[in-house]
Amino acid sequence: MSVKARRTSRVLALWCPDWPAVAAAAAADISPTRPVVVLHANRVVACSQLARSAGVRRGFRRREAQARCPDLYVAQDDPDRDARLFEPVVTAVDATVPGVEVLRPGLLVLAARGATRFFGSEEEAAERLVDAVAATGVECRIGVADEMSTAVLAARRAALVPPGTGARFLASLPVSELAVEPSLAGPERADLVDLLHRLGLRRIGDFAALTPAEVASRFGADAIAAHRCARAEPERAPAVRPPAPDLTVEYPCDPPIDRVDAAAFAGRLLAVRLHDRLAAAAVACTRLAVTAETAAGERLSRIWRCAEPLTPEGTADRVRWQLDGWLTHRALAGRGPGHDGERTGDAAIVLLRLEPVEVVTAGALQLGLWGGEGEQEERFRRALVRVQGLLGGDAVLKGVLSGGRGPVERITLIALGDEQSPAADPTLPWPGRLPMPAPAVVLIDRPVVILESAAGAPVWVTDRGLFTADPARLRWGTKDWQVTAWSGPWPLDERWWSGVHTDAVRAQILLQDDVMVLLLFGHDHTWHAEGLYD
Repeated sequence: MSVKARRTSRVLALWCPDWPAVAAAAAADISPTRPVVVLHANRVVACSQLARSAGVRRGFRRREAQARCPDLYVAQDDPDRDARLFEPVVTAVDATVPGVEVLRPGLLVLAARGATRFFGSEEEAAERLVDAVAATGVECRIGVADEMSTAVLAARRAALVPPGTGARFLASLPVSELAVEPSLAGPERADLVDLLHRLGLRRIGDFAALTPAEVASRFGADAIAAHRCARAEPERAPAVRPPAPDLTVEYPCDPPIDRVDAAAFAGRLLAVRLHDRLAAAAVACTRLAVTAETAAGERLSRIWRCAEPLTPEGTADRVRWQLDGWLTHRALAGRGPGHDGERTGDAAIVLLRLEPVEVVTAGALQLGLWGGEGEQEERFRRALVRVQGLLGGDAVLKGVLSGGRGPVERITLIALGDEQSPAADPTLPWPGRLPMPAPAVVLIDRPVVILESAAGAPVWVTDRGLFTADPARLRWGTKDWQVTAWSGPWPLDERWWSGVHTDAVRAQILLQDDVMVLLLFGHDHTWHAEGLYD
């Protein structure tokens, strides 16, 4: 397809706000007037509009959220539930405009061209889809644009972006919007956004103003994809090609599957077979078609699109979600009396098929630190989340660059899964900040050391900010070294207006024979070792 033809195509995105909270409320039959939050590792990962109005925010602990809103209904994160309850929405959209692609539960996209031709305009198509989704008892927002990522961001604002104006629409949005949708961005996108923010690129338009050569020479592959999104350029997956016919896998269900647990087992078995074939062909799947045929002759099909290549676990999860949604929806529609082990009559599945719709060359994927190609450290993250569940949310901490003058102040430890908000803004000037390079090792306990002159007298700092004598020897416990060079001292006079006034000093000391370089912190006429340099 030519670039010109690609640009004339239009994409419609349908987004259901706060879907995990909506699904949790629906599963528990909670009143629409009651605020809802969804927790993962004792932290809020989703909340309803009523909960936000009461002051609840993502990242809050359960106790903090309940303190803000005592009437809060608390549910645990459940991807299976989210996918199962989203299936009626997908079915309603697909019945109105065929060709639905599910990005994740709560978000789907489709080609706008056919809908526009059938209904007469994009506005009319959007209204029909909103009505179709409303008939299932769910609220949604529609966005239309030239490119899929632009349409997804437009859906969050219920905007129809005119043809050719995608870049103009994106320019005024915060650069953090590039990482807001996990189905379109990998986990490294948050680090990119943080870096762009520290560089002063606060809006998407600021990032888009950089040339592709500047981005490619300074950042990684994900930044190039984000830059194309910011410029609303045609989005192409790397090395995309039509999959070979022998990559499709099928599972004849004999006897027919009419139980959700049996369907989940068959889905996992088929996922393993699929990824064995993908590995043999040296490719990975980014768009997967899940198809099932029922005993009544009905053919059910759905396409899943993923920002990252699917892993066997990810494929099995999507197959389980899809089959659970189909079987449950038909049971509730009156085609059978039960769910979760009860029979569903003619909805029993007799054939299950997985077909890779879009693949990429596996050699183009970066090998994850903790797993195979495309796993993106998922197993490692699951293990850490498990540790959090056993020992508490603060048992696993991650360092985030923060603002400050010393090495300790420049790192904020945040619990895994929480919003990476530093204690202080690292982009501020911070006059008096320790000059680069930073110490390779930071000593949190700051052990006491003794700095002496050639005459053996203790060395301190005068009122003019100079050493009382040239440092000649440093003693640390039972060891001592000659001092061959030094830098500083640098007085610290912080928060002089408050009751926690800090009057201290720092210096860098080079020991004999380049044994080591120390960063010293002095306070109350006592020197402490604060850091070690390579």
